[in-house]
Amino acid sequence: MSFIRKIKKGDRTYLAEVENTWINGKAVQRHIRYIGRQVDEQTVLSCSISEAEIESVKLSGPLMTLHQTANNIGLPELLGPYSAEILSMVYAHCLDYKSLNKMRQWFLRTDLNLILDIEELTEKRLVNALDALAGFDPIDKQREIFSGTKKYLKLHATGVVYDVTNTYFYGRQCKNAKYGHDKENRKGYPLIQIGLAVTQKEGIPIVHKTFPGNIHDARTFTDVSTDLCNFGIDKGIAVVDRGIISIENTRFFTQKQWKFLCGMKLDEGIRKKLGSRFSTDKQCQADQRIRLNQTVFYYQEQPYDHGNIKGRLITIFNRKKALETEESRLDEIDAAKIRLAQGQTIKPDMKIFFDKKGTLLKEKLAEEKLYDGVSFLFTTSDITITDAIKAYFDKDVVEKCFHSLKGIVRLRPIRHWLYDRVEAHVFICYLSCLLLSIMKLKVAPLALSVQEALDELEGLYRVYLKDSKKGFRINRLVALTKKQEKILRAIDKRLLQDS
Repeated sequence: MSFIRKIKKGDRTYLAEVENTWINGKAVQRHIRYIGRQVDEQTVLSCSISEAEIESVKLSGPLMTLHQTANNIGLPELLGPYSAEILSMVYAHCLDYKSLNKMRQWFLRTDLNLILDIEELTEKRLVNALDALAGFDPIDKQREIFSGTKKYLKLHATGVVYDVTNTYFYGRQCKNAKYGHDKENRKGYPLIQIGLAVTQKEGIPIVHKTFPGNIHDARTFTDVSTDLCNFGIDKGIAVVDRGIISIENTRFFTQKQWKFLCGMKLDEGIRKKLGSRFSTDKQCQADQRIRLNQTVFYYQEQPYDHGNIKGRLITIFNRKKALETEESRLDEIDAAKIRLAQGQTIKPDMKIFFDKKGTLLKEKLAEEKLYDGVSFLFTTSDITITDAIKAYFDKDVVEKCFHSLKGIVRLRPIRHWLYDRVEAHVFICYLSCLLLSIMKLKVAPLALSVQEALDELEGLYRVYLKDSKKGFRINRLVALTKKQEKILRAIDKRLLQDS
């Protein structure tokens, strides 16, 4: 592939189109044609600009930033000989996902041939890239990637947030896809589980792992947490959802000297601990109040043993949520009354509020109302209550990663049936999520979301010009807007050198 070379002679800089060729086993630059010269960092063509024709206009801005971010954490070197093809799929997932057989058309509309130094994409090379990616040891590769990310961002990760999501399949061919509980109640499709650990403070993906769809969430953490130790993250604090915690996991945390903070489901043990006189009214005290974003919580704490593990039970009350829950239940009860009066059936979860004659059981209604808006946290750490509430209810850093996986990067539904290709597909989505998470940190000071920043950069095109008479080509980025300049500077000021 030819490129423009700067040649300095005295105080002048000339531009020439050259290409590298191999002669007798050595790389030699072959001069193709003189282009012009550079004055005050501007290109002065050897012909009039009026003689040059626009050959093509290609999307460049978002791809420049994604590729610079990938370079900053060393991805091109870590992904092997098919890195250009793999990164093209990663960037496509971030911006405008297309199925493999449409990637070539998407590629031709972009500046990736220049950015990735790749002539063209074919479906065969993309499939080969997926197979090459599947040949990596996924944990070893993620450890290398996180090492580069940690170094670039200067992370000191001790806290992690872990959660599990699932995705569904069309078809029945993947051996890892099993029928299980779909978190979005989509029935009739085989699933795989994806466990993801991210840094607690920044929300940067650390490691992901896939599991069969019939594996319970709680069983996945023991596996992933062992890998976290190999990533240099141990003896920290893990923030996990209530679906993750189990007696087995609490013992595991203790054995591995991990502290943890988790959500707890209301069970008989908690009911007994709170006692029969529990009331949220007693909890709503000024000195037991905390505001997190737009939500106000009231709290209390007490010692609590979970599976012989000593810790603290933190009871949290959200008055606004309690009122919404109560009003929603009363609406459903009113609807149930009408259906019963008409001799129709009612929802199973509404039956507990009526006796056999259809009379409303007010004592049952009061009992159910008692815990409206109430959540429970259990922790073995000495974290303050304020920090515990912030850490748990800010754990949406991992949920936002899942949103990116399922939304922007188009994780679902998976259409690659071979097990190895499924693993490769999820890995590409993980890489996409990683790049978006890093860019999110970079543009946050601009009060922009990563999606807003990428949308703004979509107006940054590269124009390819051709001089039909003299036969040379040159390309130029269109002029930057002030907002685009700020985004490029925030992500990496070196991007401004290319613009």
